[in-house]
Amino acid sequence: MKNVGKFFQTIGKKLPFLKSLKFRIFLLCFLMSIIPSLVLYYSVLKNYEKRVVSVRESEAQTQLRVLANHLILYGYLEDPASEIVNAELAQFSSFYDGRVLVIDSNLKVIKDTYDMSTGKTAVSEDIVNCLLKGSKAATARYDRQDSYIEVIMPISETASLEDADYSGEDVQETVHGVLLASVSTETVRTTLELLRRRAELLNIIMGLVCFTLSLLLSELLVRPFEKLTTKISAVRAGYSSDPVEVHDYLETEHIVDAFNEVLGRMRALDESRQEFVSNVSHELKTPMTSMKVLADSLLADPNTPPEMYREFLTDIDNEIDRENKIIAELLNLAKMDRRQVPMNISTVNINALLEIIMKRVRPLAQQRDIELTLISERDVTAEVDEVKMTMVFTNLIENAVKYNKEHGTVKVTINSDARNFILTVEDTGIGIPEESQGRVFERFYRVDKSRSREVGGTGLGLSITKSAVLLHRGTIELTSKVGEGSTFKVTIPLSYIRVPDQDTAAGQQHANPIH
Repeated sequence: MKNVGKFFQTIGKKLPFLKSLKFRIFLLCFLMSIIPSLVLYYSVLKNYEKRVVSVRESEAQTQLRVLANHLILYGYLEDPASEIVNAELAQFSSFYDGRVLVIDSNLKVIKDTYDMSTGKTAVSEDIVNCLLKGSKAATARYDRQDSYIEVIMPISETASLEDADYSGEDVQETVHGVLLASVSTETVRTTLELLRRRAELLNIIMGLVCFTLSLLLSELLVRPFEKLTTKISAVRAGYSSDPVEVHDYLETEHIVDAFNEVLGRMRALDESRQEFVSNVSHELKTPMTSMKVLADSLLADPNTPPEMYREFLTDIDNEIDRENKIIAELLNLAKMDRRQVPMNISTVNINALLEIIMKRVRPLAQQRDIELTLISERDVTAEVDEVKMTMVFTNLIENAVKYNKEHGTVKVTINSDARNFILTVEDTGIGIPEESQGRVFERFYRVDKSRSREVGGTGLGLSITKSAVLLHRGTIELTSKVGEGSTFKVTIPLSYIRVPDQDTAAGQQHANPIH
């Protein structure tokens, strides 16, 4: 089977048109229309020939049976001079354009309508069997090549039931000789030849009609796909950016829907990239500008007091930290984009890790009087990549603080079941609009651009978070209501499943996250 598949692949490469849908539709329509006519053509001619030959055999056997009775009646085998019988034999020979031999019980030919074998001895297996078995050995054989039917009929008489007091099964048949006749089927052959020529002409006409109709039908059926290809090519070439619409078939609708969805994602990605370039360039430029202004101020006044030096240097240090944070996020994103992301799996106490992260974030929460609470339902130990899991926890908890209201609360809950541990981060912040909830995990996407710039966000945190969760075969869910807050729920398996192919797939998946 593999060799057959390779053969067809090789043929497909050498003859590309064999892979064409139009060609296949044409071939299918043409074969479906021409094959029945060919089958009908051969079956009709064959059945006609069989039927005509059968009728001719039956007629010839009936006539020969009558002749055999007349031969007995007129004693022709003892005295072949009967003009009536000779006339009947000649008439049969003329009517069927054939030849009749009258053979007696000694295998001697006493009459040949062709006057070629009279007086000779006729020896053949069929004749001997007919003499021995009587009417049971009567045969009719059709020779198609030489166009004749050979009929062997016994010249016999049967004892009358009135002369014997025994049942019909005991009635004996006395065979006195054999009639051997050849009946010409030249007329059948001629008729068949005429019918065959007409049928062939009709088949040629039908073939041309079927060829034309199949060509037109294949062209008509493939036209929507060609239209679809043209429109997609126009979009690809940049001549058009409008959604493709081809609704001729259900299949084209499916293709169009899939293409338009991909096109929409590409547009959204392109817009988000453009926005990202603008945002990142602004975020990178702002600290650099601030540091430049501060440094120029210090250099412009040689008598600057030490207190001002300390204040300006502190501001420069903060701007450098901000710059480092942006660069770190970009580096993390670059790592996540690799096809195979290395996973350094170890057994980690999740509760202890969360306490460390909460301790880091608590000063940020205290600046805005936000209550930060950790609820540990049970002790959780899991096989995870500690660095990536730290990134997940930190992003979620920091976002809950940054995008919260003044004097709000952030509640972090850790729990587990038999297979997974569940982290829930719940805040009382500004919330996320319903139309944006499906896109918050997109890279570069920010719900409130002005708010994000104010808190220093670049729109990468949640995308990186989801990628890290997917690498652990986990899930992340969001529920939010504007003005009331948001809840992120992360579910991670307690035991990491090491499947290389899935690792690769995970890397590819978070490179193009599903929204």
